[in-house]
Amino acid sequence: MFQHVDPWERMVYVHQAPPMAARPAPGITVRRLTPKDTPAVVALGPGAAWIHRTWGGPEQLASSGLCWGAFHRGRALSLACTYFLGSRYEDVADLADPGHRRQHLALACVTALCQDIAARGRTPSWTCSRDNRPSRLLAWSAGFRLTREYVHYATGPARRQAYPGAEAA
Repeated sequence: MFQHVDPWERMVYVHQAPPMAARPAPGITVRRLTPKDTPAVVALGPGAAWIHRTWGGPEQLASSGLCWGAFHRGRALSLACTYFLGSRYEDVADLADPGHRRQHLALACVTALCQDIAARGRTPSWTCSRDNRPSRLLAWSAGFRLTREYVHYATGPARRQAYPGAEAA
């Protein structure tokens, strides 16, 4: 028997429409990360660990070839990466520095990543909590459309956050 069972309502989106236009401010460059960008990923701090954890850390994410970032003077302001890599789909994750949100940087990174995923012959997907309205809005703006909903049940003694990266959102 479990001490508790937490339902976690999840939403699955698939990239199906053109994204809204995202034009970063002058001086901001959106590009694929390279191993040299590892310090910029580390500089995002411990709240960003959830985005590179599935890759084994910041160096592996920067070296993966599957992450795009918005940079200003060498500083990463936003990242979008393949979070889970499947044979047909690549699930997308994004992160924006709290001081640089609402500047369409995440949208620009997600758009570049989705073009890259499509060029590899895969389909971009997006999964988030029903409670994560900013993620749902970004997904919609980037051209993702809802395809299904499900409930994930977390069990055991530890309580989970509302969604991964909640402290950074």
